[in-house]
Amino acid sequence: MKLRIINGPNLNMLGVREPEIYGRQSYADLEEYIARAGAALHIEVACFQSNHEGELVTLVQQARGAADGIILNAAAYTHTSIALLDALKAVALPAVEVHLSDVNQREEFRRISYPAMACKTVIAGHGFAGYKMAMEYLVELLATKR
Repeated sequence: MKLRIINGPNLNMLGVREPEIYGRQSYADLEEYIARAGAALHIEVACFQSNHEGELVTLVQQARGAADGIILNAAAYTHTSIALLDALKAVALPAVEVHLSDVNQREEFRRISYPAMACKTVIAGHGFAGYKMAMEYLVELLATKR
C-alpha cells in the first residue's frame, strides 16, 4: 500500500513558527515520524511539502495512479482552496485531512475546510500522532475495499 502525505504552507517552519501551538519539533522530525509510522504499518509513504497552492494541486493530481490514498495537511490553504477540493474530487482517492492543532478551538475562520468536503475524515489536534492515526484509518479503509 502506498500513501502520499502532502503538507502545505509554513509546515517547513515547524519548531520555529508558534511553538506554543505547533510544538518544537522540526519538519524533518515530522518526516522521520511519518517514515517510522509507515514502516511499522508495512506501508510505503512519500512526504511532500510546498508553500505554493498550485504545486499542492499538482501533487494531489500526481497521486492518481501512484498512490492508494492521500493524507493532506493543507495548512492555511484548508480555509481558502477550492482548487485543492477540486483536485481531491478529480483523483477520487480516499483522503484524510490532518491538522497538528485543534483547528476547532482556534480562530473562527479555521473552522472552514474546503478539502474536508472531499475527505473521508478529519483528524485534528493530535500533533504528529494525527498522521499515524490517518495512516491507520486509510489502511483499515483500504483493506475493507480489497
